[in-house]
Amino acid sequence: MERQEYIDFILDHYNNPRNYGALEDPDILVNGGNPGCGDVVTMYVQVDAENRVDEIKFEGKGCTISMAGASLITEWVKGKTLQEIEEMAYAPIIDQMGQDVVKSRLRCATLGVDTLKGGAREYPSRHALGQKLIQPIVLAHTLITQ
Repeated sequence: MERQEYIDFILDHYNNPRNYGALEDPDILVNGGNPGCGDVVTMYVQVDAENRVDEIKFEGKGCTISMAGASLITEWVKGKTLQEIEEMAYAPIIDQMGQDVVKSRLRCATLGVDTLKGGAREYPSRHALGQKLIQPIVLAHTLITQ
C-alpha cells in the first residue's frame, strides 16, 4: 500500500472505531497508558470456557494512532485464545498500520495490544482463584520489539 492508504486506514479506524464502548460484566477489564503522551485505553473482554475471546470492546482517549491501534486489535483477537494473544507479535500490527507512518509512534500504535497482552497474561491466575481480572488502574506501557 502507498503511504496515503495507510493514513486513510488509520483515520478510518480512528473516525469509525470498531468495538468501541464498555462491556457489562467483563471477565477482563484492564487499563493501559502511555505516560509520555497521555494516551489511555481500557480493554473489556469476555472469555469463553476455552479461554477464547468471546467479546471485546475498548474505550480510550488519545492520539489518532493509539485509538486506531486499539480499534484494530479488537478486530484481530475475536476468537483467539488468551495464550495466542500473549504470544502475538507486534510487527503485524505495525505493518498493517504502515511502518513508515507509525515508526516514530510505536508506543502509540501498540498501546491497545500491549494492554490486552497484560490482561491475557494475568487472567488465568485470577480465574483459577475464582476472580475476574478487574484492574482499573493505568499500567505503564512498555514496548517489546518482536
